[in-house]
Amino acid sequence: MNFVQELTWRGMIHNITPGAEEILSKEITSGYLGIDPTADSLHIGHLVGVMMLRHFQKAGHRPVALIGGATGMIGDPSMKSAERNLLDEETLRHNQAAIKEQLSRFLDFESDAPNAAILVNNYDWMKDYSFLNFIRDIGKHITVNYMMAKDSVQKRLQPDSGVGMSFTEFSYQLLQGYDYQYLYEHEGCRLQLGGSDQWGNITTGIELIRRRLQGEAYGITCPLITKADGGKFGKTESGNVWLDRRYTSPYKFYQFWLNVSDEDASKFVRIFTSLPREEIEALEAQHAQSPHTRILQARLAKELMLLVHTQEDYNTATQVSEILFGKGSVETLKSLDDETILSVFEGVPQAKVSGDHISGGMGLLDLLVTEAGFFQSKGELRKLIKSGGVSINKEKVSDESYVPTVDDLINGKYLLIQRGRKNYYLLIAE
Repeated sequence: MNFVQELTWRGMIHNITPGAEEILSKEITSGYLGIDPTADSLHIGHLVGVMMLRHFQKAGHRPVALIGGATGMIGDPSMKSAERNLLDEETLRHNQAAIKEQLSRFLDFESDAPNAAILVNNYDWMKDYSFLNFIRDIGKHITVNYMMAKDSVQKRLQPDSGVGMSFTEFSYQLLQGYDYQYLYEHEGCRLQLGGSDQWGNITTGIELIRRRLQGEAYGITCPLITKADGGKFGKTESGNVWLDRRYTSPYKFYQFWLNVSDEDASKFVRIFTSLPREEIEALEAQHAQSPHTRILQARLAKELMLLVHTQEDYNTATQVSEILFGKGSVETLKSLDDETILSVFEGVPQAKVSGDHISGGMGLLDLLVTEAGFFQSKGELRKLIKSGGVSINKEKVSDESYVPTVDDLINGKYLLIQRGRKNYYLLIAE
């Protein structure tokens, strides 16, 4: 597989330095990508870079994932409007371990293959590097004029930016440049990968290697991902879409990809999966014939669920989707665990009632109107039941005198109330 050709047809190349494709075609090459360790999970904004590393390894090359422990203590000014919070070493080490575990689902770290991935942390070579030695060894090779010309610096120095730039942040490109030099010397890295906002930092590293070591190094960047409607990729009303299930449940992760637009699905299936070109083009042809079936979105969601989560999580997500939007059965509903139920129905109206009301035989009207407040009046609920508009645990209620029992409770504590096709309520018996 030709790495550059692979990224090109996938729409994943923004900039490439002259000579990069040639060096990759000649020999196994080590290349690295920096990852911000300011959280103990990656989010989907990181996935473009991670997929670049994945394709890099599949093309026979050796990926190096760099955790920015030292630079994470400073904050990269590139395309940002403010400085980041600084992290302590204990937090950074914890984040590093969590990130490596997630990366291991995309990259082979464990095999004895010559292109097995490695993970490094720039804190390890920066922590004992004194300030005096750094400015003597590194600082003298890069002029202030060169650093000032970078877009990331210019943007922050605009009069209307309102924030300016600290010396700490101004020095960031020197630190990242030194990372490249260090990995060039110690890991044989000849290529740095990154987002298009990293181009200035990457070229600073290339320049440093040229000036200090008379070496040749290269860079490839991918475009920053945008949505077709102009909205910010990877953001939802509740914030980032994370890979860690503690922050974004597998079901919500699945739904994010399932709900992207047709235009975005065509772009994202190229960027975020390893599906071959012929298969993607066949899926697009099928999708064009019957867009309402959302074949592209379904395949995109499946591929990412299996990469980030598990087959079981994928199965559960599809079952839950059937329950909510299809013809899922009460048996399927009762097979869900507490975590899944609460994550799926987060945001729908919920009410807690005493379990004694259920075991004591309280009727449905009193339970849903008087105790839970899901309906404005018993009269309204009676009309809805009569018209077939109310279901309990996906089963239609036809009798207004219906009395739920303990046996109806999912996991011994939940009743799922449905009004019409799309309105849900969750009753929690305590």
